[in-house]
Amino acid sequence: MHPDSTIDISTKTFPGKEQYRFSIIIPTWNNLPMLKLCISSILKNSRFRHQIILHINEGKDGTQEWAEANSIDYSYSPSNVGVCLAVNTAASLAATDYIVYLNDDMYACPDWDYYLWEAVERQPDNLFFLSSTSIEPRDVHKKVAIAPYDFGRTPDSFREEELLLRYADLPMEDWSGASWPPNVVHRSLWEQVGGYSLEFFPGFYSDPDFSMKLWKVGVRRFQGVTKSRVYHFLEMSTAKVNHKVVKKGWRIFLKKWGITSRVFYKYYLKMGKKSQQELAQPNSIAYHLNRLICIFK
Repeated sequence: MHPDSTIDISTKTFPGKEQYRFSIIIPTWNNLPMLKLCISSILKNSRFRHQIILHINEGKDGTQEWAEANSIDYSYSPSNVGVCLAVNTAASLAATDYIVYLNDDMYACPDWDYYLWEAVERQPDNLFFLSSTSIEPRDVHKKVAIAPYDFGRTPDSFREEELLLRYADLPMEDWSGASWPPNVVHRSLWEQVGGYSLEFFPGFYSDPDFSMKLWKVGVRRFQGVTKSRVYHFLEMSTAKVNHKVVKKGWRIFLKKWGITSRVFYKYYLKMGKKSQQELAQPNSIAYHLNRLICIFK
């Protein structure tokens, strides 16, 4: 479904949000077994209480009824509206000042929220973007994930006990380049940049675009928190999408910002490098050369 089409979206919230620390938004698309595991891990392994907000795309598998039965806040669209409109709509229901974006194919490890909150409290102001660290079953060359450590690819094959024994000891340092979920941003920044950009429907390259929008309004702290960990099953929903749209998203980003996402991640966010307090506008010869190459692309 194209984002410019007429969309019928409904929402439902439940009382009891006064003591929540984060508002966790989770877009989901007919992925109920994985979603149940995701939310179960949040409830079981979080140090604090959080507001959980779903955006339910289609929900042909009973997701909406399950959310109702468990008093989980949600927005709903009868068709797949893509990731960007989904997270924006869910975020409009946030009751806290801190919006966490998390995928439905993630399992939150113990105290993931405590360590993320610790990092938030160390910030001198609200100009930050922080990410938890993903443990992934295969190496997809992200540079910021702990991989490959395969604890299962589906809820049925998931080896939870083994993960819980090993997750904290897997080697990783705090890193630079926060962009992918799970991430947290102050609500004021989310509203300032207008959330995620609908032109990236169904969602490919919307992550670097959101980070670039934050950069443009002065954010220079894009930090990955190694102690805050999730297990990421990888692309349970995006695997359903025709991957020809990936190249379309790449071109939209290039046309919009004048550089590729690779250049942005490497020279602006220092993706995968040791965490830095404050990033700076790139000014190296290599950066300017790559920017010229982008112009010809």
